[in-house]
Amino acid sequence: MSDDEREEKELDLTSPEVVTKYKSAAEIVNKALQLVVKECKPKTKIVDICEKGDAFIREQTGNMYKNAKRKIERGVAFPTCLSVNNTVCHFSPLASDTSELQEGDMVKIDMGCHIDGFIAVVAHTHVVQEGPVNDRKADVIAAANTAAEVALRLVRPGKKNKDVTDAIQKVAAAYDCKIVEGVLSHQLKQFVIDGNKVILSVSNPDTRVDDAEFEENEVYAVDIVASTGEGKPKLLDEKQTTIYKRAVDKNYHLKMKTSRFIFSEINQKFPILPFTARALEEKRARLGLVECVNHDLLQPYPVLHEKPGDYVAHIKFTVLLMPNGSDRITLHPLQKLQPTKTIDDPEIKGWLALGTKTKKKGGGKKKKGKKNEGDKADAEPMDASKTDAAAS
Repeated sequence: MSDDEREEKELDLTSPEVVTKYKSAAEIVNKALQLVVKECKPKTKIVDICEKGDAFIREQTGNMYKNAKRKIERGVAFPTCLSVNNTVCHFSPLASDTSELQEGDMVKIDMGCHIDGFIAVVAHTHVVQEGPVNDRKADVIAAANTAAEVALRLVRPGKKNKDVTDAIQKVAAAYDCKIVEGVLSHQLKQFVIDGNKVILSVSNPDTRVDDAEFEENEVYAVDIVASTGEGKPKLLDEKQTTIYKRAVDKNYHLKMKTSRFIFSEINQKFPILPFTARALEEKRARLGLVECVNHDLLQPYPVLHEKPGDYVAHIKFTVLLMPNGSDRITLHPLQKLQPTKTIDDPEIKGWLALGTKTKKKGGGKKKKGKKNEGDKADAEPMDASKTDAAAS
């Protein structure tokens, strides 16, 4: 076995150390999400909440692997975003932004953490209110959540990416909602947040991905976005974009001194994973980022919008395809929902009735081990009626 093959073999889920790093990153991002949800109150500045989420991840990861023999990179894998109501994704404003949350806002929280490049991402939808969520807000959250539960049961070895795409659209339609176009669920690898194996949210002629089959020991970020509108979001203002990722395969000699300064800072601080422009000096960043983006040195994550009055819900989770079944390692409980629709479709009920664990042959004793956040996420067969009233 060559060194390259040995390296590749050690860096997937066959290595207990890799599994531990994924689960440790998940435990931190789950706690960060819990903190952010608690901060979602009326009259709170969105940028302050985003900062608290990122700071928590940096602090918690900074306490790990301090005495490791080699330097282990760790920290934010995707900056905290709070996208409100008809805003679909990637809203993580600069420090100068004064946007605040209001009572009744539907907030989509999106964030990620990594340890040694092993990434755990999560997205969750929370309505800024006391008591149960009802009407169309409840419908769209239930649509995204039920689609996520179905996807969890279909992202398993032997199944294909197309199976998931078709199923989540059917679930959304049952709630009279649409899955949002252009959202991709990616395979995750070490330091790779957008791996080549992809699940498409909606099949259409403009967006094609290669057919792929899920395999044991793979990791996926399953990303579900549902809307009460058309599900065809638009970019309204490029100036709202603040999240970027270095395009590692691109090179260009930048003309402006400001651009070279900013690009050098990005290469030092954020060579691979997405980052927020808040982490750069703001005035210089505004000028320098434009040239970097124009010459494809950076990949922007645009802020997209549905029409005013539409509601958008987002659920994203990280799943490890272990030999004993699928292990969802990132999640947060939903508020109590009172949707106007219920699931009656027998095919959807059939998907929800699937377990996520593979039954082992023989009845060996379970090993005792320390419980962590990942253990709580074991999903057994799900009663379709329960998807209509998520536990508070």
